[in-house]
Amino acid sequence: MSLPSLGMPHFESPPIKGGRFIPVWFYIICLVGIFTGTVVAFFLHVLNWVTQLRIQHSELIYFLPLGGLLVGLLYYYGDKRASKGNQLIFAEVQKPKVRLPFVMTPMVLLGTWLTHLVGGSAGREGTALQLGTSLADQVGHFFPVFKDVSSRHRHILILMGVSAGFSAVFGTPLAGTVFALEVFTFRCMHVSAVLPVFAAAMIGHFICLLWGVEHAHYLWVSPVSPTPLTWFWVLFLGCCCGLVAHLFISATKTIEHFFKISIKWPPLRPAAGGLILLSLVLILKADTSYLGLGLSEIEKSFEMGSTPWDFAVKLLFTALTLGAGFKGGEVTPLFFIGATFGSAFSWISALPPSFLAGLGFLAVFAGATQTPLACILMGIELYGYNQPNTLIFLTLVCLSSWLCSGAKSIYPGQRLSLVKLLTLRRYRAWKENQISPPQVT
Repeated sequence: MSLPSLGMPHFESPPIKGGRFIPVWFYIICLVGIFTGTVVAFFLHVLNWVTQLRIQHSELIYFLPLGGLLVGLLYYYGDKRASKGNQLIFAEVQKPKVRLPFVMTPMVLLGTWLTHLVGGSAGREGTALQLGTSLADQVGHFFPVFKDVSSRHRHILILMGVSAGFSAVFGTPLAGTVFALEVFTFRCMHVSAVLPVFAAAMIGHFICLLWGVEHAHYLWVSPVSPTPLTWFWVLFLGCCCGLVAHLFISATKTIEHFFKISIKWPPLRPAAGGLILLSLVLILKADTSYLGLGLSEIEKSFEMGSTPWDFAVKLLFTALTLGAGFKGGEVTPLFFIGATFGSAFSWISALPPSFLAGLGFLAVFAGATQTPLACILMGIELYGYNQPNTLIFLTLVCLSSWLCSGAKSIYPGQRLSLVKLLTLRRYRAWKENQISPPQVT
């Protein structure tokens, strides 16, 4: 069976040749890493200030409808291509046509800051990816090798922007490298592409640290013996996290479709979504920790068991925020959902909340983004290399979540990996054979 028939991209990553190309790639890697790290650091500093302002002035959530209207107007009257966000990045990597617009950078910055200022439940990863890729594509514009947007090397340049933005915003360069390579599935990725992607991730990460950015640290204590019962609960948690990831994706897409068919003028969609979100907050008397990034609630889930409805409220608020058209990212809310869901698992499994929260933290992310390898590495970078059985537990929970999450992803343009695609096809074939009616002769 040929790979194109499996829905895989029709291009290959060429080897990055040495000689005269080495100085060019050296300059490009440095520029992409420095620019992305600097802009992401600026973005995070302002985002922290905006978040603290909202916490100190809780009445700002009453401006959710107005904030949604302003975000909608910004993207409606701004660049139409830039409004596609991550979907545009996937389209340009798979079928390059035109250069990513530089206006994407200020638009996504303003949209994300405004979303968090009024209390929208969103993240920051999507913003960092758009910042990194748009800046990387502008850097390539000044080098002759990238003058042609259909250049065979251009998608590696975009991957460098993805890895630099991801590693800068989360402080995980190894995970950022694998995430960039894993989330864009290629028919053939030459090994020489790994070096520039990794180098851009490292530079972006260290530049962000030089600008004084402090990343969140989670104390993951795992004094759990690897007994058969522990393996069962870890596997069961991973499968449940995959279903939660599938629920989040389906809820977001359903809400987005509902607003598109119900409200014809796009700027009114986030305004209506903001009004509904504000009403839910007031009716449910929800804590403001469910809004914004929710980092404090994530840290709390590592210390004590969360309530069973914590993850459900955050899932609903985030799906409504993003589905209505507010800007930001999905990953940090997915961390919130996964950590609180795993922590709540301690009530039935009798395992430590910190242990289950740390696993759920990454498992839901792995299922929603179809990137289990990046999540495993991210867990090692966040929790440390000296924890007992860290790699085994993370591998089991991330892979089981990935397999149970289905064929959907939070990124509309993402293609499934060959392994996942073949697994789903074989499962469907088996299911059809099991439920097919008997043949009448």
